[in-house]
Amino acid sequence: MSGEIDPVKYGVLWQKVQDLDKKVDKLESGMEELLALANQGRGGLWVGMAIISAVSTVIGYLTHWMHKG
Repeated sequence: MSGEIDPVKYGVLWQKVQDLDKKVDKLESGMEELLALANQGRGGLWVGMAIISAVSTVIGYLTHWMHKG
């Protein structure tokens, strides 16, 4: 008798597996959104660094030019 499958316990187990599957799907989509936001932030950081570098170069050139003249 120990080899038989109890249909009620099997149904409960099946439902738990389905619920876990839905939770994993939600977690995966949340992780994808977080990765997309991280990638956007990383791109923004590089653009900001490029702008700051360009501005500091112009300021350095102008101060060198003013000091020279």
